[in-house]
Amino acid sequence: MSPMVYCGSVVVTSAELRELFASPVVVLVPAPPTVRIIHSGHACNVEEERHTERVYTIREGETLELTCLVTGHPRPQIRWTKTAGSVSDRFQDSSVFNDTLHISKIQRHQGGRYYCKAENGLGSPAIKSIRVDVYYLDDPVVTVHQSIGEAKEQFYYERTVFLRCVANSNPPVRYSWHRGRDVLSQGSDKGVEIYEPFFTQGETKILKLKNLRPQDYANYSCIASVRNVCGISDRNVVFKLTNKTASPSIKLLVEDPIVVNPGQTVSLVCITTSGEPSPTLSWASSSDSLPEKSVVKGGTLTLPGVTSDEAGVYSCVASNNVGNPAKKSTTIVVRALKKGRFWITPDPYHNDDNIQIGREVKISCQVEATPPEELTFGWLKNGRALRSSERMVITQTDPDISPGTTNLDIIDLKFTDFGTYTCVAALKGGGIPEISIDVNISSTTAEKEDNYSHSRIFPPSLSVPRGKSPLVAREGDTVELECLVSGKPKPIILWSRADKEAPMPDGSMQSESYDGVLRIVNVSREMTGSYRCQTSQFNGFNVKPREAVVELIVQYPPSVEPVSLEVRQGLGRSVSMNCRVLRAHPSRVLRYEWRLGNRLLHAGHFDQSDDTEYTVKSLTREGWGEYTCDVINEAGAGRCTFLVTGERRFARFMRFSFHPSRQQSLIPVAAFQSAAFRVHLSDPCIQIRSIISAAFPSILDFNHLSLLTPHNCPALLAFFPMTSPFLFL
Repeated sequence: MSPMVYCGSVVVTSAELRELFASPVVVLVPAPPTVRIIHSGHACNVEEERHTERVYTIREGETLELTCLVTGHPRPQIRWTKTAGSVSDRFQDSSVFNDTLHISKIQRHQGGRYYCKAENGLGSPAIKSIRVDVYYLDDPVVTVHQSIGEAKEQFYYERTVFLRCVANSNPPVRYSWHRGRDVLSQGSDKGVEIYEPFFTQGETKILKLKNLRPQDYANYSCIASVRNVCGISDRNVVFKLTNKTASPSIKLLVEDPIVVNPGQTVSLVCITTSGEPSPTLSWASSSDSLPEKSVVKGGTLTLPGVTSDEAGVYSCVASNNVGNPAKKSTTIVVRALKKGRFWITPDPYHNDDNIQIGREVKISCQVEATPPEELTFGWLKNGRALRSSERMVITQTDPDISPGTTNLDIIDLKFTDFGTYTCVAALKGGGIPEISIDVNISSTTAEKEDNYSHSRIFPPSLSVPRGKSPLVAREGDTVELECLVSGKPKPIILWSRADKEAPMPDGSMQSESYDGVLRIVNVSREMTGSYRCQTSQFNGFNVKPREAVVELIVQYPPSVEPVSLEVRQGLGRSVSMNCRVLRAHPSRVLRYEWRLGNRLLHAGHFDQSDDTEYTVKSLTREGWGEYTCDVINEAGAGRCTFLVTGERRFARFMRFSFHPSRQQSLIPVAAFQSAAFRVHLSDPCIQIRSIISAAFPSILDFNHLSLLTPHNCPALLAFFPMTSPFLFL
């Protein structure tokens, strides 16, 4: 009687196992990857060129499918790239890492070289490429140019016309000309010359009509052909040449520039004054595209509810393929007032930070105005209009200061000059709200000396609040850097990096703050450093800037290596695992914890070294598993992971056939191990070892049979009948 094994309700005999293994068996051995690219879809042609380059030809609009066939064990990871570089933006995300690259309705710009890269950690990555050539043919376009010299003495009295035919294509296009039904060729008519300009490299065909004759006024056809490759049919265009053929001219029925208030509707009207054939009108703007809400009807462009963002140059273009297109432009200016600012300059002749009675003080007011020539300023004192006088001089422009500035110079400041001064900015055209800026000149302290009253307005000062520098934060936090600003008036604060030439977190080189606080969201380790807060001249004193520095320290968890590592070692041997700290902040207080699963093995603190090591002196089966080393600081932890096992690596493909009377090669049973199908031989089913051994005494080295990992016998036995030959992936 044949030996039997009982696994649950399943009974298997050695004879049945022998029958199962009678078919060819495939086992797996570690192997580096190999790659081959095959195609499907709508290829016109696939040809081999020199240096084993493959060219895949496809018609524009068809579907491209390239499949990357790989071998190797473990199964290689696949990645598609284009032009030997990074992944193309035009790839579908789902296609980049799949075996098959699928591009529906391929376009001409998607042609090029495609690479399939496979790697599994063994040897060098395998890379194969194929060049995709997208074929297409656009409709040809005929343009006409004339050479007229009858009005110039140095030219002959002749009239020559050039008809130029252009078509975009791949492969290169071939052209033919017809006049009516007659084919035109070089030499067939003395009044006709056909040639290709050297610089166009065959992309253009020119028909030259010398000294126009009556028979030259006719219909001319240009036929573009790529010789029906990929089933692309010929394209043609017809141009009618008459004695009235002329290039276009146009006229804009609007002023230039057009100055409007925001919210108005603007209509630009363009008409053609000549041109045969009748020109086509189009509109373009300096911002490359017309506003979304714009309406084009014929030669009229309408912009409803115009905004400042829509200001710019708008051009009407007329084209009829004769001569050069005609173009006329106008500029739309949208009125605007913004960024009202002021600053106070103490007596510029005494280099003093304080305002004093008996000396000069200048109040400056600045706004950004569009259009600048419409800007007007007015000054008020305590709500009443102020006129320029000998002691209070109002100027509208200052060559030393940028445009849009007015100044009020108070000469020989007196106690009666204290009050609120208002700068009012407006535009002559109206329709825009005025901007009013109040500046308060008042006495805070007064002393009598030599019959003069001295008044001081506080100049600015900056300080960092106690405990706010250095400021410690954790990566990802929101932090507020603070500078206390005082002064009357209170100035705007400018923030910048003090330790290096680097942009601020918002990307600018300088940030403004009205309350002295710089708020940083989601702070990162790169933001560690010194930040400078500095007073600006705007909305404050035009004196030497005051500044202070705030230190920002960003803490972050340790970065460690290796993040993940598989360790294989034989039973009874020692295993050493090393976890190294690459960077961390703070780094002075680091501790570590070694664990196997959830069980704490060892803990301690770093001294002078930047790594920690844990050793298993004699590896047992109970010592297999996932070891972790957590390196911990105040901000968090970094983890090294080591997967320790005594299992052998997967095998590569080897094929053999069983024959009872023939001596077989020795192959380890570790080949049956699989990521897709894992089974574990539990003790109640361990008899299967003796059954397989009896069935195949000369095939398998059963010293390694314990490396089989079935979940249970029923699962194993249910799997075998479905597998012939056995292929474990």
